[in-house]
Amino acid sequence: MESSAAADGQKAKGCCAPARGESAAVEPAGGGELPGKRARNANTSGMKLIPGGDFLMGNERDYGFPLDGEGPVHAVTVAPFYLDATTVTNEQFNDFVNATGYKTEAERFGWSFVFEGDLSAKQLASAVRGVVRGSEWWCRVDGATWRHPEGAGSNIKQRWKHPVVHVSWNDAVAYATWVKKRLPTEAEWEFAARGGLPAGNRFPWGDVLEPEGRHRMNVWQGVFPSKNTAADGHAGVAPAQSFRPNAYGLYQMTGNVWEWCADWFGAGYYRVSPRENPAGPEKGNERVMRGGSYLCHASYCNRYRVDARNRNGADTSTTNIGFRCASDV
Repeated sequence: MESSAAADGQKAKGCCAPARGESAAVEPAGGGELPGKRARNANTSGMKLIPGGDFLMGNERDYGFPLDGEGPVHAVTVAPFYLDATTVTNEQFNDFVNATGYKTEAERFGWSFVFEGDLSAKQLASAVRGVVRGSEWWCRVDGATWRHPEGAGSNIKQRWKHPVVHVSWNDAVAYATWVKKRLPTEAEWEFAARGGLPAGNRFPWGDVLEPEGRHRMNVWQGVFPSKNTAADGHAGVAPAQSFRPNAYGLYQMTGNVWEWCADWFGAGYYRVSPRENPAGPEKGNERVMRGGSYLCHASYCNRYRVDARNRNGADTSTTNIGFRCASDV
């Protein structure tokens, strides 16, 4: 099933996370300026020291998406760095907003993308459906924000430990700046996700999706997009500290929510990437996302891998995109 999915990398993009430009958009109302640059002396509580070193980055096996530029496999060296053990949670993002008054882009645009399966019948009735051609399960929901993930009437009172979602790349950078951190580069993210395992591991724990029949991440179970059996214990986004961490102590580097990286996306970048501490192309139109989400399924989008890549516009927000922060040593 994974090989057939790989035949059309472009087709799979919409299921992963639609771009704001794929739906009729309005300009944000303004405000929400990024906080000024601060010192890099981050508080490393809740972070893991990633030792750095050499590894083989990318994928050339037949389960990947060539149009994503997953290959060629190439040698990379990254310097030691710190990385958050989990994605940034609603509780952490709430502290940021309370301290700064920051308004996310979803709040300023007035809407965000929500997966239709996350909406009640009442919420569906007021949503704009079919806004992404070929991925009609995405809805434009007015009022969908990090505080109200499914729009009006929803809240995060029982989800403080869940990853914050409906945050754009720009929002993630604003938070990272405030906590004196940064987003990880794509190379740092993949090195950390691999957990020090030998080259070629598909997942943070190895090459088998469900070792000994046990679920190790939150992805779609059943038939996408019509039936989710929630066999892994989660029908939607799971708490950030779920399942067993990898060998570096990092939780859910694959599945659950996509994670923004610092880099511009370039499909051909791996062919020209420098060996030491690559930071992506100098310019581009979209930013890199890594790790897959709870909506990924082998029949359509098997990007819940350490070697998979994806991208989206820096102003895009959805119900399945979050982030974690890095810091220099």
